[in-house]
Amino acid sequence: MFPKIAIVLTIAVAAGPTGALAQLPLPLPVAQGTPEDRAACEPDVKRHCKAAVPDQLRVLNCLQDNRKRISRACQGVLVKYGQ
Repeated sequence: MFPKIAIVLTIAVAAGPTGALAQLPLPLPVAQGTPEDRAACEPDVKRHCKAAVPDQLRVLNCLQDNRKRISRACQGVLVKYGQ
């Protein structure tokens, strides 16, 4: 069976001593989306991003790069999580 895909759920903002540093995003552990999110994007991952699996960040980047080619359902998942 196809491995579960993952979607970055949130992006954090670094808390730094200056305002400029506070604007830098911190890398976060990648969290998986809901079962519904994974189901919405699984066909698109298989079709467009198979080479990126199982690297979750590569899968996300691939989905973003192929935004115009992926299903509306998967596009909605990306929008849902601010991607």
